[in-house]
Amino acid sequence: MATRIAYAFILLVNSILSWIMLTPWAIKKLQHLTLDYMTFDCGGEDHPQCYGFFAVQRINFALGLFHLILAFLLLGVKSTRDGRAAIQNGYWGPKIIVWLLLIIISFFIPEGFFQVWGNYFAFAGAMLFVLLGLILLVDLAHTWAELCLRNIENEDSRLWRSLLIGSTLGMYFAAIAMTIVMYVFFSASGCSMNQAAISVNLALLLGVSIISIQPAVQESNPKAGLAQAAMVAVYCTYLTMSAVSMEPDDKSCNPLVRARGARTATIVLGAIVTMLTIAYTTTRAATQGFALGSNGAQNSYAQLQGEDYEHGLVTQQPSTRREMRAEALRAAVEAGSIPASALDESDDESDDGLEGKDDERNSTQYNYSLFHAIFLMATCWVATLLTQGMNGYKDSDFAPVGRSYWASWIKIISAWVCYAIYVWSLVAPVLMPDRFRN
Repeated sequence: MATRIAYAFILLVNSILSWIMLTPWAIKKLQHLTLDYMTFDCGGEDHPQCYGFFAVQRINFALGLFHLILAFLLLGVKSTRDGRAAIQNGYWGPKIIVWLLLIIISFFIPEGFFQVWGNYFAFAGAMLFVLLGLILLVDLAHTWAELCLRNIENEDSRLWRSLLIGSTLGMYFAAIAMTIVMYVFFSASGCSMNQAAISVNLALLLGVSIISIQPAVQESNPKAGLAQAAMVAVYCTYLTMSAVSMEPDDKSCNPLVRARGARTATIVLGAIVTMLTIAYTTTRAATQGFALGSNGAQNSYAQLQGEDYEHGLVTQQPSTRREMRAEALRAAVEAGSIPASALDESDDESDDGLEGKDDERNSTQYNYSLFHAIFLMATCWVATLLTQGMNGYKDSDFAPVGRSYWASWIKIISAWVCYAIYVWSLVAPVLMPDRFRN
């Protein structure tokens, strides 16, 4: 857990630093520090924001390269018995120094490289990161509903039944409430983009709900139902609402932008919340082995090693086995076959904390290389989010995160893709029963 938090914190700091690079203060500092070494040519003419664009790409490229190096170094690590596991869970001082050195070195790479990297490679990585998040969301919806149903069937629990019904109704209520708010405040006359996005989302919400309770779907997957559809619906409606509430106000379709008051404070708070969300989402995605297929490999490894493995998580050696071993040692000492000092050594081994504290002694709880690959995609997403559709922000000292039509359309299309993935998870067992038969 500490390891995951540390990597998430590094991503958070890196993301906030990237965002600061878009402020007028940072742009002026970059212009002064570079001493015209870098031309920062955008579209054939110099522009101050080019300094911010390339700075964001450089900083995120450095962290992405850092995670790429770690991904290769940790290939094939299956447990902390492997000496390379210390690279993942320790050496934080040297790793932070390497990360900072990569940032410095990135500023000596010509900007032509980052024009290609930012517009093509980082963009592709960002789209993969968004797609991964959608897949995990659908997986979470199914996992949550199946967990509730399993507890209801096994324990006949009223608590779990109430939790399942209550959460389903609550998520549908939230989705409908957000839809009403969007129609009232963001779909005025002339706002055809918002009207279309809201209406399509509402139609898809109703469509997936109807599909989830169809007899053919229920027959192929009895655990499918409105609980999963509700979670997908509320998330996709949230994405749509986030899209219309963060678009520019050039067509007078976003009253939040026109709202007076603490605009700078709102922008700063919104940016920090966005970066925190990205850091948390990345860490969760990077360790969700059940959705990425890593648990199967870990289970096989544990079986080959003859170790105890349960519920896809590494467990410490059962206490009963330790007690039996201690009894056998005491009997051997009393029989005179081994010296009494063996008991002290056994106690030291039991008290050294390795078995109790090292939850990856038998097998890792997640794939280390895949973990860093997902963090690499996250850096691509941060860079793309901050730089795509970047415009001047003359009315503020800070750049609003995601306030562009590009970001709005990415969220709208992501909602549609999420609906499509969920529908496929429902109809695939119907269309290909042999592949999903237990």
